[in-house]
Amino acid sequence: MEGGPVVPDDEDTPGPSISQLAGEENIAVRIKLERNARGWSTNAVSDRLNAAGYEMNPSAVWRIENGQRRVTVDDALGFAEVFGISLANLVGPPRLASHARAMELVEDIRRAYRASHMANLAASQARDALDAYLDEHPDVREEAEAAASLAVAEELTGLPQPYQQHARPAPGQGKTE
Repeated sequence: MEGGPVVPDDEDTPGPSISQLAGEENIAVRIKLERNARGWSTNAVSDRLNAAGYEMNPSAVWRIENGQRRVTVDDALGFAEVFGISLANLVGPPRLASHARAMELVEDIRRAYRASHMANLAASQARDALDAYLDEHPDVREEAEAAASLAVAEELTGLPQPYQQHARPAPGQGKTE
């Protein structure tokens, strides 16, 4: 959503730092930012929510924006639909609101870490199953261990080495010429 809402600096914002908000607080800030960015009143947001099948009066919109009403999952889905943004984007850090690509990349990282965790879990379970089998069949342990080591080595040699290819300087230590 390039060119989206302008998020005030933390110093200018009363209450908790915007970069420290999470969950419902992010949603409340984002709703107000998205509404203001579109020039919509709380009545206009309410009308759009109601038209989309999410019952809400203007007072409820105001109360959510001001932290006086909790946001239900249905509310969040409705706001995301009305504003044309993903639910993940709605609950994300408000400071990134105008940087949809950054939000997409953050989500890509989350998915990759989850996939990595699930792959590590599967590898651990496979190793445990092999160990259990070899406990029952110690006569093939040496050959099976060698085959497992070779299989892992073959997989590793075919994988890209990301840290060698994408090394970058620490923040504040960019190239100087």
